[in-house]
Amino acid sequence: MTELEEEKLLERTAKIIGQGKILGWFQGRAEWGPRALGNRSIVADPRRAEMKEILNKRIKHREIFRPFAPSILAEASGEWFEKAHPSPFMTMAYAVKPGKRDKIPAPTHVDGTGRLQTVTKTANPRYWKLIKEVERQTGVPVVLNTSFNDNEPIVCKPQEAIDCFLRTQMDALVLGDFLITKS
Repeated sequence: MTELEEEKLLERTAKIIGQGKILGWFQGRAEWGPRALGNRSIVADPRRAEMKEILNKRIKHREIFRPFAPSILAEASGEWFEKAHPSPFMTMAYAVKPGKRDKIPAPTHVDGTGRLQTVTKTANPRYWKLIKEVERQTGVPVVLNTSFNDNEPIVCKPQEAIDCFLRTQMDALVLGDFLITKS
């Protein structure tokens, strides 16, 4: 377990995601509602078509037809989706632009849509910075986002996040300023 200042933390975390590893992301207050919006999330590389199957096999154990969501920098949504209207709560499914579907296959549903979350710097600064760093490293301003749990309620407390991390095949956990990895 390593405590890091924010810039280093984001840099290392984005690298982990870009390497195709699965990351638990636990920050600040829990979200309210039916979706993980970047404070209690499992985050992964959207560029890997196999990521959906990997997540289901290793952690989520969900039906294969259930899609995962893309979290995207709000200012980039019009470049990647047919609509650029804000969708901060993952309640809208927009068509992924045809020329971008092969760049984010993991959270793109079979009908070419994504139930996206647009992330702004003001609404969730640290999550926005993480996605921005992923974009800097990979060229893609998107991460695959799913709720931080395994067939149970979304984790609320740090101990629940650690328990979920330890009993699943997650590769790394960011808990506040701490980065925890499995060897």
